[in-house]
Amino acid sequence: MPIPSRPRVRTTAVLAAGAGLILALTGCSPSSVTAGASPAGSTGSLMPDAHVHGLSVSSKTGQVLLATHDGLFDMTKQPVTKIGATNDLMGFTGGTDHGVLYASGHPGEGSDLANPLGLIRSTDAGKTWEKLSRQGQSDFHALTATKSGIVGFDGALRTSPDGKVWNTVAADFVPAALAGSPTSDTVLATTPQGIRRSTDGGQTWNMVDTGPVIQFAAFASPAEAVGVEPDGTVHYSADAGATWTRKGRIQGAVQAVAAVKGPEANLSIWAATADGLVISTDGGTTFRTAGGS
Repeated sequence: MPIPSRPRVRTTAVLAAGAGLILALTGCSPSSVTAGASPAGSTGSLMPDAHVHGLSVSSKTGQVLLATHDGLFDMTKQPVTKIGATNDLMGFTGGTDHGVLYASGHPGEGSDLANPLGLIRSTDAGKTWEKLSRQGQSDFHALTATKSGIVGFDGALRTSPDGKVWNTVAADFVPAALAGSPTSDTVLATTPQGIRRSTDGGQTWNMVDTGPVIQFAAFASPAEAVGVEPDGTVHYSADAGATWTRKGRIQGAVQAVAAVKGPEANLSIWAATADGLVISTDGGTTFRTAGGS
């Protein structure tokens, strides 16, 4: 269920709901993702009732990946193509190098991975996965990669320089989503109280006092970030989430967001909604069906 739309409440106490709240904020909700497309315009359809947990768009190839309850799907192919084994990819993020992905969640039918998955990594864009750490221990519902390592939330906020050795961070918030850039150490955490921001790879955090209450966030570059409120209102930041400007609004229930700088340095904002994939090429002011004119 989305973060409730309500006035921001300041608090330094740990949220009473704790891990239960994060599971509610980012857990599965039935939906139907029907239309997917690549920047080149190919279209396809995903199976009904797909629970989308993550969205990745490659700035090099334009490949659009959806991480779902039923595995990873390449939305740039016609028809839409499933990649690799069936696993419930609750947490999902791209790494520093092209084709590197990190994920967490639960094994699906036919998978020989532990439950929960812990942190797993792919170096071939999701075709195969290797176990890194915390197998049988962690289900990272929020996960992101930074220049200095991985930041994840599995009921506790954790950081790792290599995805194998973890440090638990004292935090007075429960993130619905974590967003970072693999070429920067700035991380954003979305919470019902507002945006939390770290500039040291998730070790320390501050509240963005003038920021909106967003549910989803994504970096297009070390400086440019986008955020989406529970009602679909889009915000843009040119200074890595320190300040924000309100833009347009995404129609339909948003499930995942991605932002990318293309070869010509144009900002594209992607969103997976209950009705399909949409894209903005004007900084978030307007959105259209991905692949549409």
